[in-house]
Amino acid sequence: MAPGSLVRSRSLRRAQFEERLVKKFFLAFSLVSIFTTLGIIFILFFESVGFFRRVSIVEFFTDTQWTPLFYEKHFGILPLLTGTVLITVIAILVAAPLGILTALFLSEYASPRVRRLVKPVLEILAGVPTVVYGYFALLFVTPLLRRFIPSISGFNALSPGIVMGIMILPLVASLSEDAMQAVPQSLREGGYALGATKFEVAIQIVFPAAFSGVTASLVLAISRAVGETMLVTIAAGQMPQFTFNPLVPIETMTAFIAQISMGDTPTGSLEYQTIFAVGLMLFLLTFLLNLLARRLRERFRERYQ
Repeated sequence: MAPGSLVRSRSLRRAQFEERLVKKFFLAFSLVSIFTTLGIIFILFFESVGFFRRVSIVEFFTDTQWTPLFYEKHFGILPLLTGTVLITVIAILVAAPLGILTALFLSEYASPRVRRLVKPVLEILAGVPTVVYGYFALLFVTPLLRRFIPSISGFNALSPGIVMGIMILPLVASLSEDAMQAVPQSLREGGYALGATKFEVAIQIVFPAAFSGVTASLVLAISRAVGETMLVTIAAGQMPQFTFNPLVPIETMTAFIAQISMGDTPTGSLEYQTIFAVGLMLFLLTFLLNLLARRLRERFRERYQ
C-alpha cells in the first residue's frame, strides 16, 4: 500500500472512531434526561400507590373537601383541581388576546427597529422572579381591584390569575410571532394581489395559516400556568374550596405541595403521601398538555417546513 493511501486510511479510521465517540457522548447525556424522567415517574407512582392503599380512589376524585391536616380528614382533589383550573383560565384569558395581538403587531406591522426594541422588553417580563409577581399581585393588584370590587378578599383567585396572565404573556407572544413569521411570504403577496389590506392579510391569511403554532403556544402557556407555585402560594391563599368564584381564597395543587413541603409533616405518614398523590395528578395534567402542544407543533412544521 502506498504511503499516501496508508495515511488516508488511518485518518479515515481515526475520524470514524471520533465520530462514534461523539455519538456515544451525546447518547449518554440524552439518557441522563430519560432516566431522570423515569426516576421522577417511579417516585410519584411508588409513593402514590401507598396513598391509594389507604384512601379510596373514588373519594379522591369525587369528594369536594380537602382537609388532610384536619382531625376530620377528607381527601377530595376537586377543591385543588378547581382552584388550579380557575387561576389558569383567568391567566389564559389575559395572556391569549394580549399575546396574539402583540405577535400580530411584531410580525406584520412593526419595523425591524421596533421589533428589536419590543422583544427584549417582553423577555424581561419572562425573567422576573415569580416571587416578585406574587407580591405584586398581593400588594398592588388586589388593593387596586378592591376599589372596583369591594367584596373581593385579600387572598383571591382573580388577582394572581391576572398577574399570571402577564407572566406567561411573553411565552404566548414570542411563540405566536415565530409561528406567524414562518408563514410563507407568498401567502401574504397573494392576499395583497387580490386587493386585501394589511389588516385583512394579518387576520384572514396570516393568523389562520399560523393557527397550529399559535394554539401550541397557548397550550404551553397553560402548562406553565398550571405548574406555577410561588405566585399562587403568596397571592391566592391556602384555603381549598370547591368553588369557581374568583373573589374568594382558593388553593392550587402546587400551593398545597409547597405548604406541606415546608411544614412538619412526618415522612411516611398519610399526610406526607398526599404530596405525591397531588404531584402525580399535576404531572399527568402537564404531561397531557405537553403532548398536545407537541402534536400541534408537529402539524405546524409539516405544513410549513
